[in-house]
Amino acid sequence: MARFLVIGGGIAGTAAALALHKAGREVAVYEAHPDSAEDIGAFLTLASNGLRALAQLDATAAVTELGFPLTSMRVLDHTGTESAHVPLGEADDPALRFRCLRRGELGAALQAEAVRRGIPVVHGARLAAVEDGPDGVTAHFADGSTASGDLLIGADGLNSTVRRTTTPTAQPRYAGQHVFYGYTDAAPKSGTDDTACITMTRGSTAAFGHTTSPGGETYWFARVSAPEPLTSGELADAGPTHWRDLLLPLLREDPTPAAGVVEATTAPVLVTNATELPNGTSWRTGRTLLVGDAAHAASPATGQGASLALEDAVILAKCLRDTPDLDSALSRYEALRRPRVEHNTTASGNISRGTQPPPRPTGATSAPAPAPRPGDAELIRQLDWDSRIPSSP
Repeated sequence: MARFLVIGGGIAGTAAALALHKAGREVAVYEAHPDSAEDIGAFLTLASNGLRALAQLDATAAVTELGFPLTSMRVLDHTGTESAHVPLGEADDPALRFRCLRRGELGAALQAEAVRRGIPVVHGARLAAVEDGPDGVTAHFADGSTASGDLLIGADGLNSTVRRTTTPTAQPRYAGQHVFYGYTDAAPKSGTDDTACITMTRGSTAAFGHTTSPGGETYWFARVSAPEPLTSGELADAGPTHWRDLLLPLLREDPTPAAGVVEATTAPVLVTNATELPNGTSWRTGRTLLVGDAAHAASPATGQGASLALEDAVILAKCLRDTPDLDSALSRYEALRRPRVEHNTTASGNISRGTQPPPRPTGATSAPAPAPRPGDAELIRQLDWDSRIPSSP
């Protein structure tokens, strides 16, 4: 039986392991962090397409215990006037309703499900090198240990060690915005029914989104255009209130709820650069394949990163299950996935850079929009575990 090594125990990697295990493959996950609580501070929204993929992994129950559903979205302009109130995704199906949750909790839940199914998840395994050969591939870890298999799947995120090792010229680039995240349980009341609703504000200085959990905690984000990325020194040296105090004057320029939400935030505010990988980045080198953000990271403007990673997992496993040899399976996977994810990277980058207006919102944490290729019916067929992957487009 072919053995698969997954480098990275986040959303993309653990989902890939669950899918490969369901397809009857021997798989193990190797995670550099010593535990599963990596990046627990940031939050995300899983869209209906991501939840559809999750259902094919039989992991819906493990995830819907976390976070809370979102069934609609309000859109406000820079004056605070409501311009739209629309349903989100497939809100009529409880299993496919958009879901807001913390990234670290989602990763931990998927890892726990993998362990429950008997999939080895090795923590503290920091990749040092990849040795590729005609008969197999070997991962060399910093502690001197090794693991060998037939395929190594790099699912180690935007700053992928696997990608740096196998395709060193592929470098992430800045997508034109600083992205802030925060939480507060003291946000001013809006006077409207915000149950299961996310409010998106198209401000004059920032794109802002916020939603309130059933327990009363408000999750919020802001995307602010800036000509240069924040440096590692700026990110490391900022005090606990620095980013909040930097953001507030920008939001106060508009009479919207945004400034009040951020002003009520006492916990540290997280900030990152909107970053993407250029389209055309190589995904394959010998017996190594990149998936998720390691292959096709996009700016957060469409809110599709985690959902596309879950799609990757299902479709990769089906290609390996239904295609007679490894090379053909990986070629088929890339042919199916590249148009969809690269369309998302382009659309998201254009929104972040302000080179096109935001699409009609559909409800994730950063001016969301579904990645529209392939069509919905075709995507549903590709994700359906009981259907076979076609041999050609």
